[in-house]
Amino acid sequence: MYRTSLLALSAIVSMAPAAALADTPRELLTTAAFQTATKPQALKLVAQAITASDRILAARPNDHEATLQRAIAIGYRGKLTRSRSDVRASLDVFQKLAAANPRDPEAQIVIAGWHLGAVDELGGFLARTALGARVSAGETALAKAVALGGDRAFYPGLAALLQIRNDPSDIAQARRWAEAAATGQAATPLDALMKRAALSVLPSLRANNGKAAAELARKLVPFGKIGD
Repeated sequence: MYRTSLLALSAIVSMAPAAALADTPRELLTTAAFQTATKPQALKLVAQAITASDRILAARPNDHEATLQRAIAIGYRGKLTRSRSDVRASLDVFQKLAAANPRDPEAQIVIAGWHLGAVDELGGFLARTALGARVSAGETALAKAVALGGDRAFYPGLAALLQIRNDPSDIAQARRWAEAAATGQAATPLDALMKRAALSVLPSLRANNGKAAAELARKLVPFGKIGD
């Protein structure tokens, strides 16, 4: 339904090729979002992630990780199949997770990605009337995620991509976040990925070329390799 509505959606913990997939929901969604070039291939992986999450939740109904990844998978499925009900269902879970732990940066970043992704895909008016998505809500959650994320590169790196993609004129904010990601800690593959992404867009941001930075950012967010 919308491009990268969920960013952060899936925390990227593995950069292994599709042939070497692990069976955790997080890893399956990582491959679906960043390493597939077709919708059918991505949907197959998303379905596997839902099945894996359901299996975990059957044994541990309150498992936070499985709950989060299942919601991300439902949102991804909604984006790929243009299902408004799936898209809305994912946000409901994200909001419950954020309410349970207001200081969880991951909950904030997926909420930010949901709102800003919907606006990017549908435009402000349609995103608001059809889904209830708002730029202001996305930007508020984005700032919270960065503030709560400590010195990790992931949060400011993703924030820079989402910000410049949605508003190519707001170069200053996107550059601040990209600079922070470039010097942030890359203790996990997810952080390393977003650090590389930030370094990729920084030359355009430093040259005050928001349009070029935005075009590149679109290729670096989830499903950036899949055409419409």
